[in-house]
Amino acid sequence: MTLAPASVRPLQIGPLRIDVPVVLAPMAGITNTAFRRLCREYGAGLYVSEMITSRALVERNAITMRLIQHHESETPRSIQLYGVDPTTIAEAVRIIVAEDRADHIDLNFGCPVPKVTRKGGGAALPWKIGLFSEIVERAVRAAGDVPLTVKMRKGINREHLTFLDAGRAAEDAGAAAVALHARTASEYYSGHADWPAIGELKQAVTSIPVLGNGDIWSADDALRMMAETGCDGVVVGRGCLGRPWLFGELAGAFGDERATRVDATLGFVKEAFRRHAELLVEFFEDEDRGCKDIRKHVAWYFKGYPVGGDIRSALARVSTLQEIDDILGGLGDAPYPGAPAEGQRGRAGTPKRTALPDGWLDSREVAADTTDMMRGAEVENSGG
Repeated sequence: MTLAPASVRPLQIGPLRIDVPVVLAPMAGITNTAFRRLCREYGAGLYVSEMITSRALVERNAITMRLIQHHESETPRSIQLYGVDPTTIAEAVRIIVAEDRADHIDLNFGCPVPKVTRKGGGAALPWKIGLFSEIVERAVRAAGDVPLTVKMRKGINREHLTFLDAGRAAEDAGAAAVALHARTASEYYSGHADWPAIGELKQAVTSIPVLGNGDIWSADDALRMMAETGCDGVVVGRGCLGRPWLFGELAGAFGDERATRVDATLGFVKEAFRRHAELLVEFFEDEDRGCKDIRKHVAWYFKGYPVGGDIRSALARVSTLQEIDDILGGLGDAPYPGAPAEGQRGRAGTPKRTALPDGWLDSREVAADTTDMMRGAEVENSGG
């Protein structure tokens, strides 16, 4: 079954109308202003910041305050917050709203990283459904007219699923939309996303949009997910690593007449890589730092292309834009390689036992002696 572009409706998140129902998923160290601007140059949708630790924002940590900045070309502006304390999260939301720093706020309840879950945060937190509800309710009140959404996973593991309860609770609390990464925390990024779970959530949550996330590597995948699950939009994460033009392909698939078809030859990819590096240098206001940051993108951009190991190694050591120009200038062109350049990107890993606080699964209520421990989850101030 396929979904005809004409049958795809714009995504309505509170007062925000997103003509192409596509959201860039927050990715630590990836979805900074530079990458968001690049994706936007190719396509359309809602582009979310890196995960921002709420306590670091309230304390106005310098790195965090830089991460929540948007370029003047970015609209609508979107920030994702992470935290475990209702008061701190609500205060972070109030700061964002009072200082007009975003048009949309997302709350992260899906992070599976051990340093987060072992303190009861991220994907572990919805198990404590009362705390989850309080956080969303207070954040929604603090947000006022700014739409606030929730992103989550299916649960901790197959024996401890939370997504249906959390989805209904978020809806009742006034969230403007919910997004589901259709894996449990213990699955991390392994295996295949459970798209039928997205359909279950869509059946359970009926008054606000439901977005699907997981294994969208192409525009066809996005159309298929919407057709199979009935979800209102898609969230794209690893699929755009080294392929920011995926958002242009998605826009075209969803019927945006402004979208142009991309012929991703090697020459095209070289230009995209160079543009990304240039934007990183501008973002960091430091050529050396920007060029060092682009290094981690080399394998993703040139996946499947006839680029030798010596070239890849050289690009992974660059410190200036001129070095990038010299290396890329020595590369010729080549046609799009097809399948070798497609499919999964980024690390999938293997299923693993989720790190949790002692006794976390014994009850769905928060024990009094775990409150201080949970606040330790917000000590991290790197942005997620």
